[in-house]
Amino acid sequence: MHNRDLSEFMGIIGYEFKDISLLECALTHSSYANEQKCARGHDNERMEFLGDAVLELSSSDYIYSNHPDMAEGKMTRLRASIVCEPTLALCARAVKLDTFIRLGKGEELTGGRNRDSIVSDACEAVIGAIYLDGGFANAKEFVNKFILNDLDNKKLFYDSKTILQEVVQGLGKEVEYEFIGEEGPEHNKKFAVAAVVDGLFNIKGTGHTKKSASQNAAYAALIELKNKGFDINSY
Repeated sequence: MHNRDLSEFMGIIGYEFKDISLLECALTHSSYANEQKCARGHDNERMEFLGDAVLELSSSDYIYSNHPDMAEGKMTRLRASIVCEPTLALCARAVKLDTFIRLGKGEELTGGRNRDSIVSDACEAVIGAIYLDGGFANAKEFVNKFILNDLDNKKLFYDSKTILQEVVQGLGKEVEYEFIGEEGPEHNKKFAVAAVVDGLFNIKGTGHTKKSASQNAAYAALIELKNKGFDINSY
């Protein structure tokens, strides 16, 4: 990774690191550190631990402050949808964080850059790095700007299967997920799954796992129902 790349990333997120080595570490996967025989602790695992705590507190504070009438159970569910792996990976990819992660050659060749787990861990590590470099206020600002934006759509997307099930059951029906097929090399497969409700919709979703494909299908089905006038935001 070159300093030019780091400058580009800092420009995207709008935060300039005083200690650039913290950002380098946050973007270093253990596979790269092991391959390069780096000293212990020169990957992003410890920073991920710290960033997770900062994210948890920042999102809890945001929900508490911005949803004064929301019950504890719904607050907990909303926070879970914010800090879950797919949400963080989505947010990270929106700022191109995934393109700056340093991976070992083997991990790169087997599609590691497409794995939500690796991308979301790096996102948490970057949050931890900002906290170490500039304090909690700067880390919280990053979370507010890039993780907590457009929450309604994110919640709809990552709770899509649950919400779709509740909507469909309210209509006296059941949703089924049908596996359509797969394509691509073993290390980078793409799966297709259809969300089906007789007489209502039959919508396909794709993803790098069957789980993500069914989630994408559920989200597309919710958008279809929304366009048809169904109230899906109350769930």
